Amino acid sequence: MKNLISGLVVVVMVYGVNFSYSLPAYAGEQPNVLIIGEDADKDTIPRNSPVFRRVLDALSNEISLEGFAVYDEVAITLDDFNQGRARRSDAEIIDIARSVKKPPIDVALIFTIYAHLKETSYTQKIQIRITGRLLNVQSGKRLGNFEVELPRADNVSTNCYRECILESVGKNANLLARDLGAVLAEKLDYVSPAGAVNVTVKDRDDKQGMSLEFSLMFEGFNKDDIFRVEEYIAAFKGYKTHRPVSSSLRFAEYWYETESGAARLHRNLRRMLDHMGVRGRLVYSANTFTLQKIAKPKKRN
Repeated sequence: MKNLISGLVVVVMVYGVNFSYSLPAYAGEQPNVLIIGEDADKDTIPRNSPVFRRVLDALSNEISLEGFAVYDEVAITLDDFNQGRARRSDAEIIDIARSVKKPPIDVALIFTIYAHLKETSYTQKIQIRITGRLLNVQSGKRLGNFEVELPRADNVSTNCYRECILESVGKNANLLARDLGAVLAEKLDYVSPAGAVNVTVKDRDDKQGMSLEFSLMFEGFNKDDIFRVEEYIAAFKGYKTHRPVSSSLRFAEYWYETESGAARLHRNLRRMLDHMGVRGRLVYSANTFTLQKIAKPKKRN
């Protein structure tokens, strides 16, 4: 009975503090998207090709039309990263996406362009294929993937040389990229649908906004503290699930999945400390929250 009352108090506390304000245009926190190309394979179109730029622009346009915030890689990495690098590996581009802090990137759309030219005595045949995948940058979870290619090779004259071939490849790649972008935008919308404008938290649909994963680390908390912590975090708005990662006498780590954004989770963790009557230090970096308890020394008779 005591635990039931405690749980009800937690629910009332957490939900009550969230009823007093309105949400912005989207009911859930919508992801920031970075579209970035992988060109490490020598058989792919490199980043410094005009074909690459046409595909990038087409993908950006389709994702933007769905209402998502799409950021330009050069613009947000201009001050801290070397520019103009080509033939970048998958590991490099994912590290770049994770390292960007202003703005923080939630989803990377990673695409690769393959083009093959076959010469015959009477024509040249061009085949193009573009692959793309959506990646939750911080957790590494795949959110969807798709690939498009020409239904049959496109023909160009034997008198068609470099500039002519690039134009043909670029034209076809642009059309394919628009289809790829439309499909991936739909997949992204499925995991992060837009909500109504200016709705309150009380009235909104909980299934709005992209599901996000965080690591919650509690340092200096004893077993009784952790028992209460689990009650609180399971009652937070947008909660989906959590699982323990590691624990000891004064430490516990959880993998936490929620449909609320980092900002609300940050606020709720601070309020949790207040309601527990615990002084602590809360630190957030990437997708990790670290709560360090500031313990008071016991008074002994």
